[in-house]
Amino acid sequence: MLFNLSVATSTISRQWKQASIRPIPKVAAARKHADFRPISVMPVLTRIMERTVVQTFLYPAFLSPPPTLSFSDQFGFGPTGSPEAAIINLLHTITNMLLTNLYVAVISLDFSKAFDTVQHATLVNKLAELDLPVYVHNWMVEFFSEHSHCTEYNGQRSLMKKITASIIQGSGIGPASYVVTAADLKVFNAGNKLVKFADDTYVIIPAVNIHTCCRN
Repeated sequence: MLFNLSVATSTISRQWKQASIRPIPKVAAARKHADFRPISVMPVLTRIMERTVVQTFLYPAFLSPPPTLSFSDQFGFGPTGSPEAAIINLLHTITNMLLTNLYVAVISLDFSKAFDTVQHATLVNKLAELDLPVYVHNWMVEFFSEHSHCTEYNGQRSLMKKITASIIQGSGIGPASYVVTAADLKVFNAGNKLVKFADDTYVIIPAVNIHTCCRN
């Protein structure tokens, strides 16, 4: 009942939009800020609502995207997909290209701070392109609006600060939101291919396209 009321009226309690970031070390001997992953601890009710919105509305919308967005080359954070599926698709694409090309170039892209630098304004604009009920889109706009967080570390807690960026790592809606953000990343040449797993992106370029680029 509480979930239905929140989504139907596109309203979210201010307390449900507050997160406590508890840095998790990414390396054995963390020393710099970059050595930590900013995982947000969200209220339990918020996480339940987020996951319900993702499963009920976002994932079905991924199956019939608009021309400006594509989810078929994304193997992470979606209704289907896995690391194994991404590897199989990558090898299959390369093998097929090698049937008619002497070689294939694969460029691996790793975007720095990909999750942390996503702008909420850009994200909600892309969400508007999906086939979502108006009240669901408004609910997501409300969710990302006036979001705030504090940081807890070594028994110390900072003041709450508002944020206008980040997909909020640790939230129920964050991973699917990043997939929407990356959905308009496409190849310029139709002969090239992309394989994505979250923010890990591989550009696959057959020899014939490399030669064409060099001649131009």
